[in-house]
Formats: sequence, structure tokens, C-alpha cells
Amino acid sequence: MDPHPAPLAPALYFVSTPIGSARDITLRALDILKSADVIAAEDTRNTRHLMEIHGISLGGRPLVAYHDHNGKAQRPRLIGYIKDGKSVAYVSDAGTPLVADPGYALGRAVIDAGLPVTAAPGPSAVLAALSVSGLPTDRFLFAGFPPPAAGARLSFLKELSKVPATLVFYESPNRLGKLLAAMVETLGGDRPAAICRELTKRFEETRRGTLDELVAALPEMTLKGEIVVLCGRPGETRADAEDVEAALRRAMETSRLKDAAREVAEALNLPRREVYQIGLTLKSPE
Repeated sequence: MDPHPAPLAPALYFVSTPIGSARDITLRALDILKSADVIAAEDTRNTRHLMEIHGISLGGRPLVAYHDHNGKAQRPRLIGYIKDGKSVAYVSDAGTPLVADPGYALGRAVIDAGLPVTAAPGPSAVLAALSVSGLPTDRFLFAGFPPPAAGARLSFLKELSKVPATLVFYESPNRLGKLLAAMVETLGGDRPAAICRELTKRFEETRRGTLDELVAALPEMTLKGEIVVLCGRPGETRADAEDVEAALRRAMETSRLKDAAREVAEALNLPRREVYQIGLTLKSPE
């Protein structure tokens, strides 16, 4: 860290902070925390402790609490600082601001006021979980916290059931079992999935398997700490050849091979040409 970082231009700076290990903070984040005229934090105690760990003193600078309960009142104050030529750094409890935290409304308000917003990227539970899950990362959807009510949770998951991407959820330990059961019901027990707990911390744990397997393994897990649940996209688990042939034979009882292949391919998430070729080997008339 530069002992004398350059002064910051007036702007809102979103600063990513560690999700577990304090050493995961970036050098740029430390520079911003050292130089910002004002620091806004979701939890001022956590932020003060992080700064103390890294030897950063407030030195009389304002440390402003900004969270869901006071955001409406604090946004004009923070915008006022920037209009007066000051730099404002915002940090959430942990990880990247705006990912499941109250920073969105602040960023939107600063943008609407015609003022600059910038970000110092860094730790993110979403990306850390994707990295260790073993699931595809070329396309993913962060779905946040599922609704706590059973009916709303099922509706929420049904809306996501056809999304062709890895799904990422945050969940509390006491609701994990209910979420997994609802995922089996709506997404299917054979979908590949992962549960990541306490990422980057001393007792980090990742369980991988199908949703059915993870439900069965739940009694063995220590359900404490921060949890990220990931689920593979539809069709990640391929039907075996016997299942495809059986489905084709049933479909061909009432349809031509071409139509039967299309029906089975759509039902099993397989390429239509591949299913059609299997149908030809069955030597059934079209």
C-alpha cells in the first residue's frame, strides 16, 4: 500500500472488502480507504475493525452508517459531500457492494445527480463459489436470497427452472434444508449442484453432487455461517441411451420418426439430430 496515495477526485467509490480473510483486500481498496474524505459503511463496526487491522486511521474523517433502514435519510447527505468536492467511499459488510446489499439505491441516486461513480473490484462470494463449485461458469445468474415463505419460494424457483445458466443463491443456514427440498421439487433431483459454506474462512466447506445427493448429505453438514447454493443449468445431466430409446419407442407408436425425435429431444434436452440418428437404428418405420 502506498503510504501517501494520491488524493481522490470527488466521486462515489464502491470498495470491495474481504468475505472472510482480511488479507484478501486489494491494494487499491486500502488506498481508497486511506484517502477518501468520507467513508460510508453498512456496518461501521466492521469497517472500523477492518481499517484497524490494516493500520488505517480515520483521522477525524466522517464514518457514516448507511444501510437499509436509514438509506433514504443518508443519501442526500452523501450526495452533498460529493457536490462539495469530497470523495465518498462505500463498503458493505463484506464482498462487492450492490450484491445483496443496500448500495444500489445510493449508486442510482449519485448517478441521477450527475455525479461520478467508480468501483474498486475485489472479493465476491458469488465468484468465489462459482470458482470452486465445478459447475459451468460461462453463463450464470445470481438470484439473490430466495423468498422465505414456502409458496413464494416455489414460485420463485419455477420461474428460474428453464434458465439456461448456472443459478447462484444466497441462503441462511436455518432455511437451507427447505430451499434444497423446494429445488428438488421444482428443478429436479438429478440437477448437479453445490453448497459452499464459509468461503475463504477457516472452516470453508464445499459439497458437490446432485440435488438429491445434497439433500441426503445435509445431516452430515455443519449448518453455520454464510452459505452459497449453486445449481447447474437444465440438461446438465444427460439421459442415458436406454432412456432415450424407450422414450423414442413410445413416441413412435403415435408419431413419425421425425416428429418423435423432435418431441424426445425437447423433453430430454438433447440435440434433435442425435435423437433422430438413434431412432434410425431402432429400424422402425416413419
